[in-house]
Amino acid sequence: MNIDYAERLKLLPPYLFEEIDKAKKKAAGEGRPIIDLGVGDPDTPTPQFVIEELYKASCDPTTHKYALNRGLVGLREEMAKWYKRRFNADLDPADEVLPLLGSKEGIAHIPLAFIDPGDEVLVPSPGYPPYNSGAIFAGARVHFMPLLKENNFLPDLDSIEGDVARRCKLMHINYPNNPTGAVCDKAFYEKVVEFAKKNEIIVCSDAAYSEMCFDGYEPPSFLEVDGAKDVGVEFHSLSKTFNMTGWRVGMAVGNREVLNGLAKVKANIDSGIFTAVQLAGIEALKQGDKVKNAMNEIYTKRRDVLVDGLNEAGWEIKKPLATFYIWAPVFGDHDSFSLAKVLLEKTDIVVTPGNGFGLSGEGYVRMALTVDPEKLAEAVDRIKKTFFG
Repeated sequence: MNIDYAERLKLLPPYLFEEIDKAKKKAAGEGRPIIDLGVGDPDTPTPQFVIEELYKASCDPTTHKYALNRGLVGLREEMAKWYKRRFNADLDPADEVLPLLGSKEGIAHIPLAFIDPGDEVLVPSPGYPPYNSGAIFAGARVHFMPLLKENNFLPDLDSIEGDVARRCKLMHINYPNNPTGAVCDKAFYEKVVEFAKKNEIIVCSDAAYSEMCFDGYEPPSFLEVDGAKDVGVEFHSLSKTFNMTGWRVGMAVGNREVLNGLAKVKANIDSGIFTAVQLAGIEALKQGDKVKNAMNEIYTKRRDVLVDGLNEAGWEIKKPLATFYIWAPVFGDHDSFSLAKVLLEKTDIVVTPGNGFGLSGEGYVRMALTVDPEKLAEAVDRIKKTFFG
């Protein structure tokens, strides 16, 4: 039997992290001392109070049934309280908060609620791959917004031609940004709201890294800006904030009509978050503010070890104010892929080629601060000896 994939799958680029994982496993299988700076998955554990709540809740057999698709009222209320506490944003838990199986799930599914084949979607490049793949699954045409150094890795909304903007139904923005580590201010969000209102575009703001911030910087939320809730929603996640990547708890908050559309898609695709995990998520949101400072002290130290060390070696890299990613320009005659390849081959260090996040990521590699300072110092030493010695 000849099995042929659907055209939508053929349109997808190779999923970046699967390709990295294959190369990493091959190298590790050869017994090489790999330092993995490739995938952004925290190496520190979920807080103990969250684990204890999961255990207690999972022992209750009433949590073993199907969950409500819109999530527990208590979880939605706690998410709204957290947004109020952190961003002073007012949200109605009844219809302006939607729990997700991780923010990635909601980001990938939201085009299915609003995009018909042939519609257009604005996607940042470089950007988190599900922005593009979700649009492709919905049959959309993707219009990429380049994120360039000369524009502080912000999309230049003024450069988007009027007829393109009018054809687009949805746009993704992401600050603090993956992969560049760039940040934005409220003035940028105000411009996004103006642009969206003018062109009747739904804004999908991804703020998954808002709590990973350094040097006194506190990232704003899209929803802090007047009119934001009129034009869009924001995605957030417990994954990075509370070291809960495997737990799959996220949220979409904001415009109730947009959330209702996403909820209708979800009702036909999934059956909600395991109730015990939801109860653990409530506990994370209630107590989690106390772990933020300790988490950011860890990442600040790691950032400084890696960036200061590489700058001293001769690799010029800017320190990010947020995220746990380092966006490093290539050097010598290398492009993104060749530098990632030679780093693995000659130094046993895994990094992510920037062009894997989109064509505008060419010229950079991304490194994740997800190993301890000793390994980062070892990575610096290997790179220095191999390329700058």
